Amino acid sequence: MTVRVSRAVLGLAVALALAAALLLAHVAAASSAPASTGTARLAALAEDVTAADGHRYDARDHTGRTMDAAQITQAPDGAYLAVYHTLLDDGRFHAAVATSTDLRHWHRRHDFGPGTHQASLVGNGRGGYVLAYEKDPDNHIAVRAYADEAALLDGRPARAFDAPRTLSRCAEGTPSITAVHGDTIELTGHYRADCDTDRQLRATLTGFRDWHATPDRRLDRALQTWGNGGNLGDRAPVELDGRRVLLVEGQRWRGDFGSWRTYAYDPLSGRADRLAISTHGGSRAFANPSATLLTDPHGRPALLVSLFIPAQGAALGEAGQLVYWRKL
Repeated sequence: MTVRVSRAVLGLAVALALAAALLLAHVAAASSAPASTGTARLAALAEDVTAADGHRYDARDHTGRTMDAAQITQAPDGAYLAVYHTLLDDGRFHAAVATSTDLRHWHRRHDFGPGTHQASLVGNGRGGYVLAYEKDPDNHIAVRAYADEAALLDGRPARAFDAPRTLSRCAEGTPSITAVHGDTIELTGHYRADCDTDRQLRATLTGFRDWHATPDRRLDRALQTWGNGGNLGDRAPVELDGRRVLLVEGQRWRGDFGSWRTYAYDPLSGRADRLAISTHGGSRAFANPSATLLTDPHGRPALLVSLFIPAQGAALGEAGQLVYWRKL
């Protein structure tokens, strides 16, 4: 009798264990599904650099300055504009703007001065441009408006605003302009939480006068789910298959530049997919991501991706700014 009861109990335990295993397998399969059609499309276009229609590793301007953290957009006349930064001999970062006709060769047009970096540029829909960058000392987000392209390339802002730090007493920066609606500018960025680790923020600037910033803890959680305990930094929006997606970076271990990875985040579901970026040489670390829909040099609609490859984890000849594009 005792033996029969033990076997029954054992059988029940096995059945429960099997059911639990099947449930876990189902959950794992569900969680491995793409966060959205937009993130899946971004992965299909951006993961394989070797399949790109054009690329350039270690991008530099015509004077040899590195184009670190380059963010690229297209002017109404078809020319390309890039904003980026370079660490110069004065020990300071300098943000700059450059122009190109082929996405490979860049002519620097203006240097925005020492202590400017992590720049983001968008058109305002009225022929002008809005530029944001991180400015030091007292790292904060600075926003500038330009009446037209000529004013931008000459460095003549019509309006200027330097944002107060309201979420961290130590640093707020890496801005990305997500929308411009008349006098209202929407941005994302980071703040140094507890003066220790970078976390995500959202902000609105109204009339170049009123600034309001809040933490974006939902995005933080999506990146931390992937084991990112270090800094959560740069990000850029792009719309694919009718869904807005954020291309965003996460660092597994603070201080380890080789642990930067790139993710596609879906704001509607609050989930992120890790992108398995594959380069020609097999680089492993990727930072400061941005993505832009534009017309490529052959006149075809394309997605352009820009990534910084840190020296730690870079394959031979691939460290620095990578720019590549793929037709849609």
